[in-house]
Amino acid sequence: MNSDQLEGKWKQVKGKFKQKYGDLTDNDLTYSEGKFEEFLGRLQEKTGKKKEQLKEEIDNL
Repeated sequence: MNSDQLEGKWKQVKGKFKQKYGDLTDNDLTYSEGKFEEFLGRLQEKTGKKKEQLKEEIDNL
């Protein structure tokens, strides 16, 4: 999965969360997105794998 596909999926998920939980704001979702990026960074540090490799592994779960 490339970064454009991942971004597209993230936008779909954000839209679904907004529909289900109307009180969520863009700031809430941006914070979550930042935490995911932080998580990927920590995984990279611990495993030595590239970001794209980790995203692919996550996608396959």
